[in-house]
Order: sequence, then structure tokens, then C-alpha cells
Amino acid sequence: MYSKPLVIGIGEFLWDVLPTGRKAGGAPVNFAYHASQNGVEGWAVSAVGNDDAGRDLLAITDSYGIRTLIATVNKPTGTVDVALCDGQPSYTIHEHVAWDYIPLTEEMLSLAHRAGAICFGTLAQRCEVSHRTTCAMVEAVPAEAYRIYDINLRQHFYSKELIDRSLRMANVLKINDDELVRLQKMFALPEDTDVACRKLAEQYALRMVVLTGGDRFSSIYTSDRTSVLPTPRVKVVDTVGAGDAFSGSLIGALLTGRTIEEAHRTAVETAAYVCTCAGAWPPPRK
Repeated sequence: MYSKPLVIGIGEFLWDVLPTGRKAGGAPVNFAYHASQNGVEGWAVSAVGNDDAGRDLLAITDSYGIRTLIATVNKPTGTVDVALCDGQPSYTIHEHVAWDYIPLTEEMLSLAHRAGAICFGTLAQRCEVSHRTTCAMVEAVPAEAYRIYDINLRQHFYSKELIDRSLRMANVLKINDDELVRLQKMFALPEDTDVACRKLAEQYALRMVVLTGGDRFSSIYTSDRTSVLPTPRVKVVDTVGAGDAFSGSLIGALLTGRTIEEAHRTAVETAAYVCTCAGAWPPPRK
């Protein structure tokens, strides 16, 4: 008998190389970490290389108590060069790295069968190997589980076809306002933000659409309600991982019995706190 709901983040696992030094990260690991701070059992699924960078990543996630199911493959451990302008990151994401080649294992499928939620994105599906593994993991979770597509459009690593396939696998979409503008053009969605989000929810049978608007607002759309909250004003150190913190906290809170409104408040407060710290895994708020 399992005591806590289980959530999985699958995809990239890497070093963010910032001007201040390197920080361990990757959207799925960030998601799992913040979900676990909200009373669930969070797991990150990915791959590293057989190199010092990979061994260092595993050591640091272990020190944070992050549960991982990480394969070792014959590719270099992933790195991303992060430039900051007024705390806002821009990314140079290197290709043909370990998390592009996540192998599907029975252990991964066994984990998926227990999951109350799985979170996946666009970036880690750029390579066919990790794309197939992601699809198999999402298909393996129970029918009632949250299947969160945290779209995370980066550089040129996406296409209309990939986004469409991912939306059809998902029952929750997490998207920011800039990404929504791209989807409005790509899918000929209505210009009105609320109407566009509800159109996506209807077209893809989504349980929930989560829209974040940076330092202005966030909105959650379900079939019978809309929750809108302003973004707290904080002194920003960097915003790396803030969106993942929002997603992880939201899903963790929902799986432990909080209402949409309560979970939304938790997500907003956690994401704001992450922005006041360097890196994506600050210690829990006191």
C-alpha cells in the first residue's frame, strides 16, 4: 500500500550553465522536486552520460532527496548555456546529449502504472528515442491520472505536428502567454486569450488549461470555472525553473486534496519564491 500519490517528470536532465556558475536542472526534475514539497512522491525520469557531469548531477539530486530513475547512456550529459537579462533567461540548448536518448525500461513502466500524474514537454521529444519513451510512459499511467503537457517551447525544437500529438496525449496543458501567441498563429485560434484557452480545452478534451503571464497574472481554466490570480511582486534574482515550480506545486497540491483555488494560490506563491532565489531548487519556504 502506497502512502503518497506518485508523480513523474520525464525529459531533460542537465546542467544550466549560468553567468554565476552551473546549476542542476531540467524541467522534469524541477517539476518533481516542487511536487515533492507538496506532499507527493516525486520522481524524475531521464538519462545522463557516463561522465563526471552525469555523476555530479546524480549526486546533487540525491543530496536534495529527489527521487530519480536515470539511465546512463553513451552520450554526453546535457548542458544548457543560460544568459540572463534583468533576471530573464535565454537558452542555448546543446543537441545529441544523454536526455535525447532515454531508453524505455520495465522499471519506468512499472513506475508509470502507479502514477497519479505525469508531466512531459516538447523539448525532450526532439529526438525519436526519447519521444518514443515519453509516449510509452504517458500511455502507461492510469486513465484517471493527470497527464500534464508543460509545453516549454525552446529555440526551434518544436513543430505543429509534435504539439498536436502531445496535446492529444495530455489532459492538462500548461502554457505561458508568449507560447499561447505562437499557438494562436499556428492553430488559427481566436485572438481573445480566454476564448483561445477554452478552445484548446474543448478541441483536445483537456481537464485543465494553465496559463501563466509572467510578472502579471496566471489563469486556470476548467470546464466549470476560471481561477485568476495576480503574480506577487518580488525582487527577482532569476526566473529559471519558476514555471516548473508552478506546475509541480499545482499538481502536488491538487493530488493532496486541495481545491483548484487553493492549489493555484500555492503554485503562485511557490513560483514567486523561486524567482527570489538562484537556481530552480531553493530550500523550502519557512
